[in-house]
Amino acid sequence: MKLRIIGGLAGLTCAATYMFGFALLVTLLAPLGFSTEDINVRAIVEFIQTSAGLLILWNSVIYILNALVLAVLVVAIHARLRAKTPDWAAVTRALGLIWATLVLGAGMIANVAVERAAYIAPTDFERAVTLWETLHAVELGLGGGNEIAGGVWIGCVSIAGLIGRSLGKIIVSLGLLTGAGGLLTLIPALGDTAGAVFGLGAIAWFIAIGLRLILQRNDA
Repeated sequence: MKLRIIGGLAGLTCAATYMFGFALLVTLLAPLGFSTEDINVRAIVEFIQTSAGLLILWNSVIYILNALVLAVLVVAIHARLRAKTPDWAAVTRALGLIWATLVLGAGMIANVAVERAAYIAPTDFERAVTLWETLHAVELGLGGGNEIAGGVWIGCVSIAGLIGRSLGKIIVSLGLLTGAGGLLTLIPALGDTAGAVFGLGAIAWFIAIGLRLILQRNDA
């Protein structure tokens, strides 16, 4: 199977991981406050004691699986862009692999936080709360709490596509909007809104670029 097709499937998988994450976030995980500033750490540790597997599944999909297929997509997009914009293509590959690495690291830390909290909580609940909260802060710092790396990569890919006319207007427009949303997560007052713009925009962008890679055989 050609890299173009594999990369397209990777893009669609990236979108699917985001949709899976959002679905759990607004249903089973909604009472825990993950999507708000009022995250209930004690409730999360209590949840871990009974449903650690669900959180590990969630982390593994939105972080670990996402990071692995993202790396494939990054390489496939680089291969597409380098014919018309080789310098930009090299930059996007570097930025994309950095983002994939950060996402993977965030997922590994998130799962360790769940596993350790589940182990400690039965004998020392307060220590488990402190440990989970500390590791969660590290997870957020790597990428779970901001979308700067992702915003920069998607934005640069879109700029390269605009310059080389290799991705199409819809992908470029979606990418620039999504990239801007990612960068705006740097501003605390705009964090939640910008994060939603980035997340929803990324779903649409991943689907669009995935389909383009699969369906279009040339760079026109």
